[in-house]
Amino acid sequence: MIKIAVTGVSGRMGQAIIEAINQNDSVELGVALDKGDDLNVVLNQFDVLIDFTCPVATLGYLAICAKAGKRMVIGTTGFNDNELNQLTTLAQNAPIVFAPNMSVGVNLSLKLLEMAAKVVGEESDIEIIETHHRFKVDAPSGTALKMGEVIADTLGRDLKTCAIYGREGIEQVRDKNTIGFSTIRGGDVVGEHTVSFFMQGERVEITHKASSRMTFALGALRAAIWLDKAPSNKDCVYSMKDVLEIV
Repeated sequence: MIKIAVTGVSGRMGQAIIEAINQNDSVELGVALDKGDDLNVVLNQFDVLIDFTCPVATLGYLAICAKAGKRMVIGTTGFNDNELNQLTTLAQNAPIVFAPNMSVGVNLSLKLLEMAAKVVGEESDIEIIETHHRFKVDAPSGTALKMGEVIADTLGRDLKTCAIYGREGIEQVRDKNTIGFSTIRGGDVVGEHTVSFFMQGERVEITHKASSRMTFALGALRAAIWLDKAPSNKDCVYSMKDVLEIV
């Protein structure tokens, strides 16, 4: 039986993960942590930690897990470049699954975006629109950025230089080599992403809509079960592509 630790249990995501654990006979809840709880004192009570909090908290948990040789599933978004470097360094001492979105459907969509970019990307104007609830603090979403990265990498572009996050003040014809991002925040929307490939006379759209946080919780739990048996080599930063065996 795999024992799972969950952080942020007073939040909606933490509660969804606990519900997913309670519905799965191959795992059990070992530790439920919230703000102010000390992970150090419960290290012997879990095998894998699932964390959907904030970058600072996540890095703190990861530092403790890496020192103790514990494995960790990270669904936190909003990391800056320096924080991502810290995460990669810490993960050298313990395997992690790190993904901006744990949904099986989203990760399937990433593969579809790669395919679409290969076929029509060069002749398309590419736009990414994402919608989330009013309480989400990072924008664009980590998922939207990941979608942009997949497309940019497929086309041999650098997202840092080709991304456009707002067109106010840009008085020129659209550069076809750019990738546009639009962000909508409102209400209680769990998460919606649409990528459009605009061509002459037609367009291709790939959309994912999440109606419940349970989809992320189930994906994270699937990642934790997979990670428990994953090889423990150096620099083990796994993604959901590894978990789902998406080639």
